[in-house]
Amino acid sequence: MKRIAILVPQGAAALGCIEGAYKLFTKTNDFLLAMDKRPLFSVHLVGLTLTPQEYDGLFTVAPDLSVNDHLQMDLVIIPAVNGEMNTVIDVNRGFFAWMVQQHAGGAEVASLCVGTFLLAATGLLEGKKCATHWVAADTFRQMFPGIQLVSEKIITDEEGIYSSGGANSFWNLLIYLVEKYTDREMAILCSKYFEIEMGRYSQSPFIMFTGQRGHQDESVKLAQDFIEQNFQEKFTIDQLAVMFAVGKRSLERRFKKATGNTVSEYIQRVKMEAAKKGMETSRKNISEIMYEVGYSDTKSFRTIFKRTTGLSPVAYRNRYNKPPAFYL
Repeated sequence: MKRIAILVPQGAAALGCIEGAYKLFTKTNDFLLAMDKRPLFSVHLVGLTLTPQEYDGLFTVAPDLSVNDHLQMDLVIIPAVNGEMNTVIDVNRGFFAWMVQQHAGGAEVASLCVGTFLLAATGLLEGKKCATHWVAADTFRQMFPGIQLVSEKIITDEEGIYSSGGANSFWNLLIYLVEKYTDREMAILCSKYFEIEMGRYSQSPFIMFTGQRGHQDESVKLAQDFIEQNFQEKFTIDQLAVMFAVGKRSLERRFKKATGNTVSEYIQRVKMEAAKKGMETSRKNISEIMYEVGYSDTKSFRTIFKRTTGLSPVAYRNRYNKPPAFYL
């Protein structure tokens, strides 16, 4: 019997992650019983204390174990947490020593969505890769610069330390864990029962680039403004440096430090976001959109677009610029 602990965090948390994880593993037990097999999972809700936690002012989750019960687990699941992340980490510090001890005792640890912030705060992610919701990627990199965030990934598996991408992609990680602990047949059965699309590996198609503005470098902000307002035009980094009275090397260094992107990368991301919006909302063909965002080389445009979104321009348009199914 594998013991699974689902944390019941202090403060705000995504109830769906707690409920979803609980239902998936208990339903897997039901499927096993229906196959005349023994149930595999013993699922527990673990809090700092046994005091029920209220989420969204509506829903109450009552832990059946606390971190003081000293029961060794096989898997610890950290649900998504909400709020200002430094505060979220502070109010949940009581879990950290327990999680580290559980891992040292052989437990695997999985974070769902922005639960990665709590996992990172334990130190268990140092030197490892992880995923989180793309909306929180810049904040994560600022708070945990020693951890390699792969923001396009839906699932990471680093020797029993797992993480998932944003929002409902936590289901993909849970299905992945069911397959690991049982078999492919059970994973497929669960995916069909819960109607979860298997084989999703990237959240790139969902990422919306809004620019990284959480810094205090005014010259870089001015450069960002210029890029975002003139991305259709051709200009060089040298021209930007002269425009804002900054040396080229200094601008490149400061831009990378402030935004996490080089100037060239930032220009590309602005262009690609404009191209995505054009494909989502207009009836223009892909070549017209390509020229409008400042590209003239079709191969280059398609290569960069696919690298950014995980989809070809045609596949992206087919996904996001179709009438609702009930109209068909």
